Amino acid sequence: MVTTQGFHHVAYRCKDAKETVEFYQTHLGMDFQLAIAEDYVPSTGAYDPYMHIFLDAGNNNVLAFFELPEQPEMDRDRNTPEWVQHIALRVENLDKLLSAKASLEAAGIDVLGPTHHGIFKSIYFFDPNGHRLELAADISTPDQMKQLHEVAPDMLDEWAKTKKAPRHAAWLHEKIAAES
Repeated sequence: MVTTQGFHHVAYRCKDAKETVEFYQTHLGMDFQLAIAEDYVPSTGAYDPYMHIFLDAGNNNVLAFFELPEQPEMDRDRNTPEWVQHIALRVENLDKLLSAKASLEAAGIDVLGPTHHGIFKSIYFFDPNGHRLELAADISTPDQMKQLHEVAPDMLDEWAKTKKAPRHAAWLHEKIAAES
């Protein structure tokens, strides 16, 4: 078995590489690291011109995109709800989260939230490609994370059998209700 050392990069498709770089630089402060452009895909040899861009998402994490001008227009998975597939990025604290929300809204971007998840709060919005983005600020304690880690296997086993939400961490939802 191999042990990974984190993500080298995570790649998605984009409609326009330049517009995508400008969005992530302007609104999320990401540094544009590099671009790779080819006419043939190195792994398959297939002709499919592309621009592959890489952005520094912080802490040695790289978010990448492919612009594929000769492919059909990009779309999302219509069998998956819009809220499921998203890119979640960590921000330093709740003040930074609220500041990001204000900045995004000032730029005319629709923002949902903050949403309280018990152990973090987050906001949601879309990039120019239709990718849903989440900015999350952790508010958990080490004890809460320990408790969640301990019940995770039992929750997964119960879910696998019943496909109903297990109640092993009901305290988390009670915490949200109490703080609302």
